[in-house]
This record gives sequence, structure tokens and C-alpha cells, in this order.
Amino acid sequence: MSCSIDVNILIDAFDSNKKEQYKATSFLQERNADKKLLCITWMTLMSYQRFATHSNIFSKPLTPQEAWVNIEDLLRLPEVRFIAEEERFAEYYAHTTKGLHVRENLLSNAHLAAILRQHSAKIIYSADTDFRKFDFLKVINPLK
Repeated sequence: MSCSIDVNILIDAFDSNKKEQYKATSFLQERNADKKLLCITWMTLMSYQRFATHSNIFSKPLTPQEAWVNIEDLLRLPEVRFIAEEERFAEYYAHTTKGLHVRENLLSNAHLAAILRQHSAKIIYSADTDFRKFDFLKVINPLK
């Protein structure tokens, strides 16, 4: 079964002032040994790049080059695969968000959830409880 990772885990792993850094970093290191397919979207990686270099989010923002090196390290993991919107994505998005009031922060989560649904990924590692609104996803917080 394939899984995915939310940007908040990446933020915690690479921000040295986050109390969750050790757990997030350990979780990413465990992905090296895990045979589970880790599906990543460019949206997640670009969000990480944006947040990691932002002084209001990272206590000590990374340079764009430092953040990119972290992305490249993630890309080297043997079980990482990129997924993106494909044909009929609008149908998957509509099905994923049916009955939900999608706005503000939930919008990007709904977008990611719809991509995961389209690619049959059923697990997301995230500290964001909003993903629990998508009934097909099993949400696992590796920081607990």
C-alpha cells in the first residue's frame, strides 16, 4: 500500500528550533528502510521550499539552496515516487470534497487528498488533523 507525507513533517524535520525535529527526522530516516511506496507531490515539496525559506515560519530560515538540498535528499530515497494530477482529476477532487466546506487551509489539503485518491494512496503521514475529514485516508502522526 502506498502512502504520502504532508509538508508539516518536512518543516519539523528541518527546523532546528522545532521541538518535534528529532521525531520528524527519525521518521524520515526510517523511510530509507521502509518498502512502502512513498508518494510525493511537487506541491508538497514546493510548499516546503516556501516555508523553509520564510522568516515568519522558520525561526532560522534556510537559504533556497539549503532547502533544495533537503528536497534532493528526500528524492534519493529508494521508494519515493512522484504523483500529480492526471486526467479526470476534477472528478476525483469533486468526489473527495463532496459534503465538505472547502476553503482557506483545507483547500490545499483537499487538493493533496484528491491527488492521493487518484493514485490509490490510502495513508498520509501528517500532524494536520484536517486530513481526517477525508474518509478514505488513514492519517498517521509520526510525531506522537
